[in-house]
Amino acid sequence: MKSLILIPLLALAAAAAQPRVVPGLYAVFHTSEGDIMARLYEKDTPATVKNFVALAQGTKAWADPVTHKWVKRPLYDGITFHRVVPGEIIQAGDPTGKGTHNCGVHVPDEILPGLRFDRAGKLAMANTGAPDSGGCQFFFTANPEPQWTGKYTIFGVVVDGLDVVSKISRMPSAQEKPVEPVKLISVTIERIEKDNAAPKK
Repeated sequence: MKSLILIPLLALAAAAAQPRVVPGLYAVFHTSEGDIMARLYEKDTPATVKNFVALAQGTKAWADPVTHKWVKRPLYDGITFHRVVPGEIIQAGDPTGKGTHNCGVHVPDEILPGLRFDRAGKLAMANTGAPDSGGCQFFFTANPEPQWTGKYTIFGVVVDGLDVVSKISRMPSAQEKPVEPVKLISVTIERIEKDNAAPKK
């Protein structure tokens, strides 16, 4: 009898831990391991969100690492999660898969005191450690990482697919690089008008 009661309680707890899908701007990351849906903080971090959306949709020019020419095409299509720190983060956004290409794009830091790495599923802009050095690379947290608060622009939060983030973060890696490539197939941007009580499936 106890097990019959425990299962629904665990399901409710898991649902409560993930933010609701409310009206706003969202990004759906289609990966080889499943989809991750994140609400974008377009009002709190407008420059970062605008930059990310433009790169995802191919409306902003970026430097192609092969031709060294400026191109306008969806940057995140068919790349990989090139960096995985087990149980901490999964990172993507470099078309070379090496983590060294900045795409020729820079966006100003939008680090706000109210946005913290206090839970899993935060979406943030990667940087070099220097001010305003973020551009095209981003990462998801797989656990709370309070020591990073104030160091990176947080521009979204996962509302569905946190299990996918967790799964990718636990995949075998060598020197923070997945042994088997984890693909980011594409990123879809969508605006949701209707309030939903639970994450979109």
